[in-house]
Amino acid sequence: MAKVELKQPIVDEISEQIKEASSVVVVDARGLTVAEDTQLRKQLREAGVTYKVYKNTLMKRAFEGTDFAQLDDVLEGPSAIAVSKEDATAPARVLAKFAKTASNLEIKAGVVEGTFYDAKGMAAVASVPSREELLSKLLGSLQSPISNFARVLNQIAEQGGAAEAPAAEEAAPVEEAPAAEAEAPAEEPAEAPAEEAKEESAE
Repeated sequence: MAKVELKQPIVDEISEQIKEASSVVVVDARGLTVAEDTQLRKQLREAGVTYKVYKNTLMKRAFEGTDFAQLDDVLEGPSAIAVSKEDATAPARVLAKFAKTASNLEIKAGVVEGTFYDAKGMAAVASVPSREELLSKLLGSLQSPISNFARVLNQIAEQGGAAEAPAAEEAAPVEEAPAAEAEAPAEEPAEAPAEEAKEESAE
């Protein structure tokens, strides 16, 4: 069987991995220890990222006709690819964080959502928050005005209730005063005719 036929399944495997991928990052991880490599794979897997070492010639064949063909120039020496189909910044973010404690891990370049980024560009991509973090911040910013609005409404309601009590207390004496004044004059005219009648009978 020809070597090309033997390698074709591997090319197909790579092609399947990058199909509909939002990002592919090429790294050189040959300086990592076995323990470091195991830990890196674990972190990438937890982030939903596929990671595997392939021969450069096979990756180039799989990249043909795709946006990831832009990575051909960095496919020199031992290379591995980190592929994500959902969170485009996940590979760069996990790899950059891991590289802080494993200096032998080198990020060569990557293609994120169709755009090529060199090593420096990937460092910038790595600083972009994850989708979950962005959603969390968005929800936090939306909830803050709502909670502030609810707090203001409560304060208005409390102030309104406090204002009603004095108003009711002030209204009570105002109603009683005219009633007392109205009763006093009503008694005086009734006594006057009675006295005049007594004087006439005495005469």
